[in-house]
Amino acid sequence: MTLTEIKQYLKEQESISFTLPNGEKVPAHFHVTEIGKSSKSFIDCGGTLRQEKKVTFQLWNANDYDHRLHPEKLIKIIEMAEDTFNLDDLDIEVEFQGEQTIEKFGLEFKTNSFYLTTKLTDCLAQDACGIPQTKEKKQLSTLQNQSCDPNSGCC
Repeated sequence: MTLTEIKQYLKEQESISFTLPNGEKVPAHFHVTEIGKSSKSFIDCGGTLRQEKKVTFQLWNANDYDHRLHPEKLIKIIEMAEDTFNLDDLDIEVEFQGEQTIEKFGLEFKTNSFYLTTKLTDCLAQDACGIPQTKEKKQLSTLQNQSCDPNSGCC
């Protein structure tokens, strides 16, 4: 999700809720403690120089149970960050305190809630570092009227 998308969704909502990947809701008294611009320069394992830029939101909840962040207030905070950091319409990464460390999530919107989505690592240069490509798996029962010669290399 990008900044433009989150602001559009916020304009359509009366309240804000975030849902964790396990289905639990972030407590309604959460704070957005920071919105920032993050940039990362790195070299992948194939030797390619890469750059990544994103907007980061950090969610936090304390024991101030009466606190509620309203959509129009979050839009103002986002717009202040856009002006201050000259933010482009970048993808958003959300940080939230896990059991032992800060966890990072993607963000999507559905059924009137923002969902924190899991992120996975991946090799960006699989062709350069020798990772074999995975072969498509097929059910033998779907290969009707086909025969396999033991010398053909198909099985």
